[in-house]
Amino acid sequence: MVSVPLEAVQDARELLTAVAVPTPLIPSRALSEAIGGPVLLKCENLQRTGSFKIRGAYVRIARLSEEERARGVVAASAGNHAQGVALAASMLGAKATVFMPVGAPLPKVAATRGYGAEVVFPGPTVDDCLEAAAEYAEERGAVFIHPFDHEDVVAGQGTIGLEILEQCPDVRTVVGAVGGGGLMSGVATAIKQAAGHPVKIVGAQAKRAAAFPASLAAGHPVRIDLQPTMADGISVGRPGDLTYELVSELLDAVVTVTEESISQALLLCLERAKQVVEPAGAAGVAALLEHSYAVRTPVVAILSGGNIDPLLMAKVLRHGLAGAGRYLVVRCRLKDRPGALMTLLGELAGFGVNVLDVVHERIAARLPVEEAEVLLQLETRGTEHSEEVTRRLRERGYTLTIGT
Repeated sequence: MVSVPLEAVQDARELLTAVAVPTPLIPSRALSEAIGGPVLLKCENLQRTGSFKIRGAYVRIARLSEEERARGVVAASAGNHAQGVALAASMLGAKATVFMPVGAPLPKVAATRGYGAEVVFPGPTVDDCLEAAAEYAEERGAVFIHPFDHEDVVAGQGTIGLEILEQCPDVRTVVGAVGGGGLMSGVATAIKQAAGHPVKIVGAQAKRAAAFPASLAAGHPVRIDLQPTMADGISVGRPGDLTYELVSELLDAVVTVTEESISQALLLCLERAKQVVEPAGAAGVAALLEHSYAVRTPVVAILSGGNIDPLLMAKVLRHGLAGAGRYLVVRCRLKDRPGALMTLLGELAGFGVNVLDVVHERIAARLPVEEAEVLLQLETRGTEHSEEVTRRLRERGYTLTIGT
């Protein structure tokens, strides 16, 4: 039995009329060709604060009484919910205190403070922040704005589902990121009740932070040990009680995606769709790359956020290029004699390779006295080109170690 009625989502949409931007739905030719049918991207990375989170945060705070807002609000977040709560609170005249993980991306921290919130760092994980925020709320009388496990938050996120149905009436699959489950709970709540035809809803979790598969297998929310993931925005160790019920009832599948798929998805969004997306925001696209069998077209993939640290983007893009075979790291042994390095670089130029970096080492315990070693970072045209380069180098007598 659906515990968040469609009317709640429709009411949330009225509240958000002058707050949330109706984000565009753009076709992706690259994904459409890969899937074999129409794929469209719902660009919540272009939403105010850079993610969908403003929708649920604003609805939750707007529905507080004046007395509750006067006591202030408190939240816990890796960054996107933090910004949503901070902006919503400033718009509604409430003081906001936000608990963020130690090591949260600096642009997200700066933006949260820029919207007027006080930021506190209680520990390394979102779960540490949730616990600290709940304690703070109890001690200070502030209202805890949960990032996903509340009906108002789910209803706010569900407004994305209503927009998708209007923008793509014949949609057959919607896929998006799942952390605690608020986004896809809301989208599924709206679409399953409002669509006049069957629509498959698929959630995507980072494989290193996948609490829902374990919880669904157990039949109730369970806590897992999180592994480090680039998709910090969906790194949640335990589903919410409400969102678990909604996900288990309304979602047709929850799949996991690897770090490699996430980085390749982010690269695809940037190169082919011209959309800047954070790793968590690209999880839905990663699911299409890794689990295309799970969808029916037309399919809408939600780009849930675009708040990425430029330094992280550089690392992730390099990771994605490596996964696509376009970034090759190789150690190469060569004779330690004049002109040997120049000869090697000339060979690479002849192969059509762009040399990004060279580290030349001549003295090391592991090296014979007559040999040197070069660490090369190379840009190639793809997997086949990378394989051709390594094959031709070996044919010329070079000893290679790939990927170190």
